[in-house]
Amino acid sequence: MEIIGVRFNRAGKVYYFSPKGEQFNTDDKVIVETVRGLEMGNVVFGNKVIDNLSPDKPIKPVVRKATKDDVSKSEHFRSKEDAAFKTAAAKIAEHNLEMKLVDVEYTFDGSKILFYFTADGRVDFRELVRTLAGMFRTRIEFRQIGVRDESKHMGGYGICGRNLCCSSFLDDFHPVSVKMAKEQGLSLNPTKISGVCGRLMCCLQYEQETYEELLKVTPNVGSIVKTPDGEGVVVDMQVLKGTVKVKFTEGDSTSFKFYDINDLKIVKSR
Repeated sequence: MEIIGVRFNRAGKVYYFSPKGEQFNTDDKVIVETVRGLEMGNVVFGNKVIDNLSPDKPIKPVVRKATKDDVSKSEHFRSKEDAAFKTAAAKIAEHNLEMKLVDVEYTFDGSKILFYFTADGRVDFRELVRTLAGMFRTRIEFRQIGVRDESKHMGGYGICGRNLCCSSFLDDFHPVSVKMAKEQGLSLNPTKISGVCGRLMCCLQYEQETYEELLKVTPNVGSIVKTPDGEGVVVDMQVLKGTVKVKFTEGDSTSFKFYDINDLKIVKSR
């Protein structure tokens, strides 16, 4: 099956479409049909034949390559999003709704306006939708999102000083747990391993697979190991370096020494 990959946002998910025999290149703009109607997206990879592709839904064909008029129309509606945001925010305040407006997005042809918001619970915004529909004279849709999605929409900088992963290149969120931080030897202080969204940092997942493989062959802290200098107890691990710190106790004296894990033999595992 021949497909092309299309993305609708800078760090959005890549969707597959059929090129219908037409040749497309990276960065081409195309018009495709989605569940939201017609949308304009950017081609992230051109024509590619994949034999073992088994999508959940039938792959739709590309409607057409975007024209100058299509690009102009899209830019026209995008230029109206800031004003729509301010109007909606004001109406939310007037209706005394416990919700925080995050982003506003016009569909390609302006037939619908999507408002993204966060809230602690369910919000009855039916009256608000009627008010905004009367003002904008188009279909209105409100979508409640989580705090991680809020950061993805708004962008920002992480504690590393770089742009947030979720808003710059991550196309999807992956499960992250405190166990990952523990296995990587990081501080378990929530303020040090949490992102601007208040959830555990996505980057904890990047090296987790490597740590899991290395931990299988690295003696745990508390294990008794046999070294070239005798038996001792592991008191610290440097997983990525492949070394451990061993404590030797002889009478009243205590000494420490680092060893490569390949030079050790586990006598008793903790």
